Parts: sequence; C-alpha cells; structure tokens
Amino acid sequence: MARKIIQPKSLNDPRPRYSQAIINQGGKLLFIAGQTASDKDGNVVGRGDIKAQTEQVYANLKAVLKAAGGSIDDLVMTTTYIVDREYREGYNEVRQRQYKKNPPTSTLVIVKGLAHPDYLIEIAGIAVIS
Repeated sequence: MARKIIQPKSLNDPRPRYSQAIINQGGKLLFIAGQTASDKDGNVVGRGDIKAQTEQVYANLKAVLKAAGGSIDDLVMTTTYIVDREYREGYNEVRQRQYKKNPPTSTLVIVKGLAHPDYLIEIAGIAVIS
C-alpha cells in the first residue's frame, strides 16, 4: 500500500520516532497516532486538568484531520487512554461536545501511565476521509 505521512505544521514533529498520521494512496483511510496534550513546541498543556488536556488532544486530532482533508466527523474509531478512572467524567464531558454528527466507535482504557508523567490522556484514531 502506497502511503503519505501527514504532519500538520501546527503540531510538534515527532519524526523520526513516529509519524502523526499516515493516509493510504487513495486518500481515504487515515491512521492517527495517539495524540497527547502537547503544543507545537512539545510542551504539556493543562497539567493536572483532564478537561484542558482533553481539549488540547481534540485540537491536535482536528489539526491532523484537517491536514489530511477531513474533519472530526470523519473519525470512525478512537482508542482513548486515561491514567485514572476519576478522569472519565471530565473526558466524557469534553468528548460529547466534539461530535456534531454520529460519534465514532470508541474504546476507553485505563492505564498506569503514558509517555510523559504529566499526560493524563491520549487518543488514537482511524478516519475515513469523505
């Protein structure tokens, strides 16, 4: 499968470790790496605040989707990782505001930790660009 790397200018560039997203040659199927609450310079946004971090994660997801020619409504699957069950309600509150149409399928996993000790949430996704 021929593929193209998607790297929005508004996000920190993680290469060569990994790519923000990869889209297939036909430009329909987009695989999005786990997005965290980091800004363009790699700084953590919203330390200790699940709602602020979730807002930043969704802003990063939307940036990737836009760079690939899509929108949040093109997500068909998300996998969300949070570091404590207590963050579920705050995450869900922000999540519910994101989708204007039907939300994607979703898996929520509670993990012991993420790549940076200040990250409370990470969301990966798959989109079908319409």
